[in-house]
Amino acid sequence: MKSDRLLSILLLLQTRGRVPAHELAARLEVSVRTIYRDVEALSASGVPVYAERGRHGGIELLAGFRTDVTGLTADESRALFILAAQGAHAALGLDSALGSALRKVMAALPAPHRPAAEATSRRVLVDATRWKGGPQRSVDLAALQDAVFADRRLRLRYRHSGERETRTYTVDPYGLVAKAGVWYLVADRRGLPRLFRADRVRSAAVLDEPVRRRPGVELAEVWEVLRRQVEERPGGIDVTVRVRRDRLDLFVRLMAPYLTELPEGDGEDAWVTARLSLGVVGEARQLLQFSDRVEVLSPPEVREEVARAAASVTDLYQRVGERSVQNPSSQELL
Repeated sequence: MKSDRLLSILLLLQTRGRVPAHELAARLEVSVRTIYRDVEALSASGVPVYAERGRHGGIELLAGFRTDVTGLTADESRALFILAAQGAHAALGLDSALGSALRKVMAALPAPHRPAAEATSRRVLVDATRWKGGPQRSVDLAALQDAVFADRRLRLRYRHSGERETRTYTVDPYGLVAKAGVWYLVADRRGLPRLFRADRVRSAAVLDEPVRRRPGVELAEVWEVLRRQVEERPGGIDVTVRVRRDRLDLFVRLMAPYLTELPEGDGEDAWVTARLSLGVVGEARQLLQFSDRVEVLSPPEVREEVARAAASVTDLYQRVGERSVQNPSSQELL
């Protein structure tokens, strides 16, 4: 619509200063002739806008002219005050900047939209952290941020899950991603995309070398590739289990990454059947967290693996009990 285009031109000029007509035309997907007609319409409505032709010309507002028109709709105004992932701002040291920015936005909002925006900020809260996520290792994002924004390479000392020793990598960062309360560094290593959990980075040094990203590749694209690798990894073993109905909700929530067939939640049977896809047999050991509320039906090798794991747990506690009998504490002797 023409009114939307006029407002877009006004806001672009207010933000950018002098803008060539061909650039405005390209951004708004209209002809240069249409842009000049729109400028005439703005001028006729009282906006002090003028055009200068020539090599260094362009369209510009009169110096010092400002408008308090934001162009925000009611829904857009409300959306700004739903603060997703508030912890992300704190981790990046931007809490105070965020509060200041929102106060400025609130002051610039059209008066009819302010009550809805204020109500939204009081009535909607987004907490991106998981329930019972447990204690989190403190994360220092300073060096990672510096490398990301300065377009410099990074040298990391990094400890992988399940390993005691750290490894050293030189990487080319694309950016930082916060997912479910966990920060990740997305980077290339030797030209291949890699994902590094920030809380496993033992040290990070920003190098003087400029970053060597793949041409034309952006953070969102690399993240999508890595996300799919994690979430859509091929499973090698199809497993059938039966689950007690009173533990079905918990089972579905905890085993969601492995479920290939969602069990039905309604019914009267005490047990329901579910199907999983595991990468390796050893992954089945996590089913022990459900105790006797989950039973592996097939294949035999997975059933045997869970049985061995259960037997080793039983053996461990029997040996602990025997040691306690042989070496009673002083308190017990009293």
